Amino acid sequence: MSQARHQGPEGPCVSAMTDDVTKGGGQASAALGSHAPAEQRATAGMLALEVMHEIRNPLELLGYLTYLAAAEADHPEKVREHMRMAEEQISTMSCIARQTLGLARMSEATAPVDLVSVAMSAIRIHQRTIEAKSIHLVKDVPADLMAEGQSGRLLQALSNLILNAIEALPEEGTLLLRLRRRSGKVHVVVADNGHGIAQEHLGRLGEPFFTTKQQSGNGLGLALSKRIIEDHRGKMRIRSSVRPGRSGTVFRISLPA
Repeated sequence: MSQARHQGPEGPCVSAMTDDVTKGGGQASAALGSHAPAEQRATAGMLALEVMHEIRNPLELLGYLTYLAAAEADHPEKVREHMRMAEEQISTMSCIARQTLGLARMSEATAPVDLVSVAMSAIRIHQRTIEAKSIHLVKDVPADLMAEGQSGRLLQALSNLILNAIEALPEEGTLLLRLRRRSGKVHVVVADNGHGIAQEHLGRLGEPFFTTKQQSGNGLGLALSKRIIEDHRGKMRIRSSVRPGRSGTVFRISLPA
């Protein structure tokens, strides 16, 4: 094949490159095109699972709050409190949907976040389950504790860790929530005295779809929490024991102050 045959208005190199793409390179283009829909479906499926996972508990609490408001219609103060909490859950679900779908990124401006307020909101999401299992809730928190970040995403992370602890606990188990500032960092501890996690599984916690739960769970909650904390330039550490009489799990989050 002569050089003249490949000569085009763009010059010989660009013209030859174009010729390769439209001929032999066309196979690569077709291959990419064939994989793209499958990858897009996988991504869309993951996003759908994340949204469903994250809104499940606020949605259940929303239904319970509306039931309480109707049952206590003769007590306006209680109704107003239930409706205030219902609005909080609606706001939480809206925030989760936007952020899980990628409409709010860490590239957006962050703001000072009151982690005590976020932690209490996370507890309220699971209050019904805590009461149903007669869980002993221990809160060791200061009056306020600020960190830079996005409050909605941090609420997601804490809510998932609290849910993980609740599901591991037996009836009348103990759940500890502790917040501290130390050495230029903010530390959040979520601990339980549940059944614990075997040592061989600890390294895989945080992987999507890896779970040690037999009856429920898909591993998305911890994976999302880990990603959110890392997006905030923080770290999430896990310690656990399965020893009889000393079993339990401790999640420690460290964030820049």
